[in-house]
Amino acid sequence: MNAYIDSSVLLRIILGEPEPLTSWGSIDLAVSSELVRLECLRTIDRARIQLQLTDAAVSRQRADLLEALDSISLIPLTTPVLERAAEPFPTLIGSLDALHLASALLVRGQYEDLLFATHDHALGVAARAMGLRVDGA
Repeated sequence: MNAYIDSSVLLRIILGEPEPLTSWGSIDLAVSSELVRLECLRTIDRARIQLQLTDAAVSRQRADLLEALDSISLIPLTTPVLERAAEPFPTLIGSLDALHLASALLVRGQYEDLLFATHDHALGVAARAMGLRVDGA
């Protein structure tokens, strides 16, 4: 299975949060916006401070994340992605979600039956409204 993975999906796996994506083990090819690196590393850093994580815990989470990112094809934040993200969508989404959705929309023709994986309800609704098959939300 080919899947676009947003940050919420990757973070649930890396952080060991409940109810990870059920289709995670079936994904053969994962793609995501290069934005995923920034969002995930910032989340781990916030958790370090807010939850007072140990250095060992932070180190393990960062290493797990970087290893996972090595297996994901990252879509650059190019001018076409930024331009599409700036255009209207049929439902209300924020800027970062618009970048994820725009990235998926611009590459969906390159990947057969691309699944859009997210745990973000609003992003899932927007992806469905754009004709993407969605899992996780």
